[in-house]
Amino acid sequence: MISPTVPPGGPIVEWGWAGRALDGPSGDLHVVVPFDGGTLVALLDGLGHGDAAAAASQAAVPVLEAHASEPVARLVQRCHEALRGTRGAVMTLASFDARDGSMTWTGVGNVDGILRRVRDGQQRRDEAIATRGGVVGYRLPPLKADRLPLSRGDTLVMATDGIRSNFSAGVTMEYSPQEIAESILVRYGKDSDDAHVVVARYLGAGS
Repeated sequence: MISPTVPPGGPIVEWGWAGRALDGPSGDLHVVVPFDGGTLVALLDGLGHGDAAAAASQAAVPVLEAHASEPVARLVQRCHEALRGTRGAVMTLASFDARDGSMTWTGVGNVDGILRRVRDGQQRRDEAIATRGGVVGYRLPPLKADRLPLSRGDTLVMATDGIRSNFSAGVTMEYSPQEIAESILVRYGKDSDDAHVVVARYLGAGS
């Protein structure tokens, strides 16, 4: 999903996704929302599968779209309130900020995220998100958001647990985000669960 609002100066990220459902509607979904000076990228996994899982993850969508520019920890808190009474979901949120060239992310539960760095002479290491155990809408842990400096071309990959955990080996930086997402789903997707991957490449301000 993507908001129709496009930030002044052009897109800050280029992104793509791939996913499939185990049975019925998928409980896994992504949300990408550009806002003034930044872009929010989120990946959610409603607990279980089928209609109830899809309803849980869908309940977070209007919250994320309406408040995309807020700090990611605050967004998770808002989602927690919105998901009460649903099955609950796990999620990872990443907010790209072109004003200072950074990304801030946080996660609850087992939605994996990696930031693959371009090799631009700065020698920054690749990063993996450290999520907290819990379920949004049911049991929310203390939240910690980490801020990372970005270089143009740094690429975020997030995957639900329907993607095998070694998916980072399948990230080929020469590919577009859409190609990366499709390749990961084909090579690392499980046949026993909903599976979803979203990829966002930082383009910088005014791209």
